[in-house]
Amino acid sequence: MSSPLRTLARPESAAPFGANALGSLRARENALAALLPVRKHGVGMMRVLHVSDVHVDLPVWRIPLRELLGKRVIGAANLVLRRRKHFLHTLAKLAALARFADEQRIDLVICTGDYTALGTLAELEAARRAIEPLARGRCFVTVPGNHDLYMPDTVRDGRFERVFGDLLSTDLPELAGADGWPRVRVFGDQLAVVSVNSARPNPQPWRSSGRIPDAQLRALSEVLRDERVAGRNLLIATHYAPRRADGSPDRWSHGLENADALLAICAQAPRSAILHGHLHDRFHLPGAPMLFGSGSTTHDGREGLWLFEIERDRGRAVPGAYRDGAYQLEPTASVTLNS
Repeated sequence: MSSPLRTLARPESAAPFGANALGSLRARENALAALLPVRKHGVGMMRVLHVSDVHVDLPVWRIPLRELLGKRVIGAANLVLRRRKHFLHTLAKLAALARFADEQRIDLVICTGDYTALGTLAELEAARRAIEPLARGRCFVTVPGNHDLYMPDTVRDGRFERVFGDLLSTDLPELAGADGWPRVRVFGDQLAVVSVNSARPNPQPWRSSGRIPDAQLRALSEVLRDERVAGRNLLIATHYAPRRADGSPDRWSHGLENADALLAICAQAPRSAILHGHLHDRFHLPGAPMLFGSGSTTHDGREGLWLFEIERDRGRAVPGAYRDGAYQLEPTASVTLNS
């Protein structure tokens, strides 16, 4: 059965991926997609893949020395001595993930951030190239993670927006705040995806916490009441986990500072689920809203993902893992979404 792949309106704000060939190719593909027939709203099922924290491996020697200052010196040492060994096979896994998405006929991919380790331009560009097979030919929604906005220079020069701009579209730009968030994608009459930026630079070596700006939370509350969003199944994508797997808040130096405020606002929408990353183990928590953490989709031995099958009046989430060189679903552990 066909799925309502096209949005109700074409995105009105999407920055190109720099001025290189990949960005030009994506722009041409998007322009061609706009000319294709719009599928009927409300027909069939949307298949949505949630992944996160892919941490594309780029050897430290390929990062310009001028960027390895401040906290990045410590982060680079940690990467070489401890972290990198867990992500040596990320490129092969992303290729397997693209094959999995093709096999599963995925309509929409949601990635909740942390493409990099140190948030350098070289890493971001390498990550954007690595996910291109996964993004090509399907809708893609993303937010930055704390590693992508690692230091203040990342925000000052807007490098994440420059590199991933073509994946940061919004169908309802008038609902965004001054910082451009939240961003809304509307799919047929059954699904809306709202992306919220909870990441920020943390120059202090001991801190990796996040916070959603107060103005963005107020805008999110307005989005959830908007008639173009209300009444649909709602997926809210953000990097930070509002709760850990046991239901407790994360520690102050690592978690989302205003998690309670986010949960209270999202409780306005009974058919909502928050999709997040940051914590590298896959889990879900029931409630209103439901919480789904994909974990890290490429961390050796901890790979996780969720596949959502969403119809107008019902839906389910199927967990997935990586075994024997391929991503596989675990349908016996499926979760029914709030209806």
